[in-house]
Amino acid sequence: MSVVSELILLRHGQSAANVAFPAADAQGHVDSGLTGPDRDVELTDLGRAQAEAVGAWLAGLPADRVPEVPITSPYLRARETWRIAAEASGLSFPPALTDERLVDRLLGDLEMMTRAAVARDFPDEARFHGTVDFQWKPPNGESFGDIRVRLTSFLEDINTEHAGRRVVVTAHDAVVLMMRAVVEGLDWDAVTDVSAAGVRNASISVFDGRSGTLVLDRYNTVDHLSEVTPTPPNPAA
Repeated sequence: MSVVSELILLRHGQSAANVAFPAADAQGHVDSGLTGPDRDVELTDLGRAQAEAVGAWLAGLPADRVPEVPITSPYLRARETWRIAAEASGLSFPPALTDERLVDRLLGDLEMMTRAAVARDFPDEARFHGTVDFQWKPPNGESFGDIRVRLTSFLEDINTEHAGRRVVVTAHDAVVLMMRAVVEGLDWDAVTDVSAAGVRNASISVFDGRSGTLVLDRYNTVDHLSEVTPTPPNPAA
């Protein structure tokens, strides 16, 4: 089967939601202080610095390992992470494609709600919110199994349309995690084990496909962020 020669997965840099929601949840606040839909959440200053560090990493790659096909989630934080990284690298990339199948986990009626707000308005869902329960589907949202389905379709398409080329995807923690499940055929127990460490902001994961099969080369690495002020990892989108 034809496959891409390399698949690089980038999680977006730190977003305003990555700061606001853990803070609100720690205090039991109903309001996170953020307004607007999830797809419009912006990067923080740290998130932009992290994206620049990704750009420096790209600039240091050998010419034969530089990505050829950039694809991003349509969410602002992912698009901005790639835009900043590409500009900071000083390299010439084609315009990034966007793909709706790369969106963050759709939480439906629970989108942009703190844990306290979920407990108040959706008490039956509160015990699942923020947990690693791969079968749970929020009201009008999607389960991790649903993410697996859409990413399976995405992977099939890029392997067909970009076979033999180096593809870089900038998206979300749920996408990075579940792409491992898709590529490696992981069962739920294995996914649970992998998920324990979280997926860090601006982390890099790489699958090497030069053998004709995608093989994990690195996962969730942040060595390139050594000069960027670190923050504790958090699972928020």
